[in-house]
Amino acid sequence: MKNSDITTIDDIKNMVDSFYIEVREDGLIGPVFNEKIGDRWPTHLAKMYTFWETVLLGNHTYFGSPFPSHAQLPVEKKHFDRWLMLFERTVDALFSGTKADEAKWRAGEMAEMFQFKIDHLRKRGKDVIQ
Repeated sequence: MKNSDITTIDDIKNMVDSFYIEVREDGLIGPVFNEKIGDRWPTHLAKMYTFWETVLLGNHTYFGSPFPSHAQLPVEKKHFDRWLMLFERTVDALFSGTKADEAKWRAGEMAEMFQFKIDHLRKRGKDVIQ
């Protein structure tokens, strides 16, 4: 059932859980995530709840920097495109409204920024983010 918009932490959890079910089963990006995260999915999901709660609801529960853990992943544009498509599809299936639109916009901005930064580091021959 589609809710009107993303307004609570339970909405965030529903979005994150539903999205990562899709990610884990996806033939392109699933192996990348499953290799990186291994058996730490509960920890990763909890971190994603706080990240999106901070970004969308303004409750500052996430502390950290999301990019460094992504910097050395074996990903390229097609992986970011798939990630974004799955994210947008998940949000559209569950929600509609201002926050849902913001979630999709922010996800698109993050995917673009992460891809740019990873490409830049690779061109400079940097293996480690400091």
